[in-house]
Amino acid sequence: MPSALRGLSVDEAWAEVRTEFVTAFAAATDGDYGRIDDLESLSYGQALTTKALAVYFPDDFLPIFSASHVRHFTALLGGRPHQYSSGVRTWRANRELLNLVRKAPEFEGWRLHEVMAFLYSFHDPRPKDRVIWKIAPGERAGLWDDCLSNRRIRIGWDEVGSLGQYESDQELKEALDQYWPRSTGGNLRLARQMLAFRDLESGDLIIANRGKSEVLAVGTVTDGYSYAPDVEKYRHTVGVDWDTSYAQFFDSPRHAWQQTLAKVPATLWQEIRHGRKTALAEAAEPVAGTDAELPDSVREVQSLLDHKGQVVLQGPPGTGKTRLALSVALAMAGRGDQIEAPPEERAAALAELSKVPGDAKAAHLTMATFHPSYGYEDFVEGFKPDLAATGAGLNLTMTDGLFRRVCAAAEEAPDETFLIVVDEINRGDLPRILGELITLLELDKRGSVYVTLPTSGRQQTVPKNVRIIGTMNSADRSVGHIDVAIRRRFAFLDVPPDLDVLDGEVEGLGLADFLEGLNAKLDQSFGPDHLLGQAYLLADDRPLATAEQLSHAFHHEIVPLVADYCLGQPELLRSVLGKLVDNRTGRVVQTNPQDLPGMLADEFANSASASEERASGESPGGWGGE
Repeated sequence: MPSALRGLSVDEAWAEVRTEFVTAFAAATDGDYGRIDDLESLSYGQALTTKALAVYFPDDFLPIFSASHVRHFTALLGGRPHQYSSGVRTWRANRELLNLVRKAPEFEGWRLHEVMAFLYSFHDPRPKDRVIWKIAPGERAGLWDDCLSNRRIRIGWDEVGSLGQYESDQELKEALDQYWPRSTGGNLRLARQMLAFRDLESGDLIIANRGKSEVLAVGTVTDGYSYAPDVEKYRHTVGVDWDTSYAQFFDSPRHAWQQTLAKVPATLWQEIRHGRKTALAEAAEPVAGTDAELPDSVREVQSLLDHKGQVVLQGPPGTGKTRLALSVALAMAGRGDQIEAPPEERAAALAELSKVPGDAKAAHLTMATFHPSYGYEDFVEGFKPDLAATGAGLNLTMTDGLFRRVCAAAEEAPDETFLIVVDEINRGDLPRILGELITLLELDKRGSVYVTLPTSGRQQTVPKNVRIIGTMNSADRSVGHIDVAIRRRFAFLDVPPDLDVLDGEVEGLGLADFLEGLNAKLDQSFGPDHLLGQAYLLADDRPLATAEQLSHAFHHEIVPLVADYCLGQPELLRSVLGKLVDNRTGRVVQTNPQDLPGMLADEFANSASASEERASGESPGGWGGE
């Protein structure tokens, strides 16, 4: 709440806010928009303030009010949206976007509502797919009757006030930290989930659950977020139209559903649809292999590829960057149903995509790993020894590299897409590897601009149906950053740790809680580039299930990587692993596998476990665990 409104009655607070609106309108009349920035109460509702200004001054503001949408369109028109990430009010960013629109000759003579309609029609920043979240209606679903009868969903954490006042997850995290300081390691994740709840839109889906094994209903969002101060608790609400025909029980508990809020992966949504009790027509529809069921991350990469032609997936080790790239390959080949298939089926599908047909130059999926010795002759062309030649002496033959072979295959099949996946793309000398082909990576030059290759003198272009995905570990500082000229030609996407897939427990240790706690310490010591991904706690794409598996992963995979981050400094290692480091030797203690889950829970999961205490009356969070 703005400090100016604290302690005031409702009427007094409204009079204060109304005065600020009048002042804002007067400032806009004078063209003195900087004065609006000083109005404290209005800064807590910047989208609403911008909308009001657009209503009263329709020629001075675009009818676009979401800060994230303004940033999206600003970048689209060549502006610098990063400057609006903090400190710049939405109405000021809206004005800058308006200036960009007025400078664009394509919009000459357009009305501002026509510009808005065009931008949203052809460059809509909102997700194209329905968002699906699991939300527990209170502890042990104690609010379910109210939510069902009043067609809404409610969550707690009322102390932070209306979520509409927060512009970023970090800002909301700081507010959560004030009330629940014991859970600071997990509050950033919670803040992101709560803002996702706030930003639910009409048509998004909500699965209401009781505990970790029961689905109560599936609802479709009808009304946006509101804060209901008139109810005693659980004041954050979203309007929902419920369908109880989805009610069902799972054969085994979903440990990721311990929390109030959790994203629902496509495979689980398929399972819920299949488990529907009534024999509706939808239950008979195929739910695998369609675009509608592609994971959001796959769709996002596909969108970037369509826009840029090549993407670099970057993030800490173990976050599934290569897996995501290969999932995109499956989706592009119309094999989206294999993305979440059992490991054997998925591997077989990828092997089929990687197989070069007898008369083709390259497969639809080609993989490579860059390293310091990888060169232009490997990727484009060069003279290489002819092992089939007979006679004395060394015979060199002009040989096409990987990229030229893929381009040749793409030219012969222009209606098909050919994907190159490059692991560790930043470990290669990219300017040397790509050479003159750097220019041809730009989509507007694909298929129309040719260069002469210096080694062979042949003409080369890059077909429009060639795509490139590179992966790089953000923690890898052993090589220099990617060349600036190349960086301009790639889109970059962060792939953070995905805690939602760790819906398992080992001897009472929640794997998501453990990784969240460990990453909180790594972040504090080394920064966000040196976290660990979920892959370290997975086996065959499923969470680890036994203490022996956990012990092997911890001692032989996680500890060596953390020790590498610590550069052999025992005190630094102790700051991350705590009591698991022997004070005398400075090394991680070796334990019985059966004892390790409890030790890890004491060291890393306490802060995350404290989140569950919010359901006990200490806090109205309303966690959904059994």
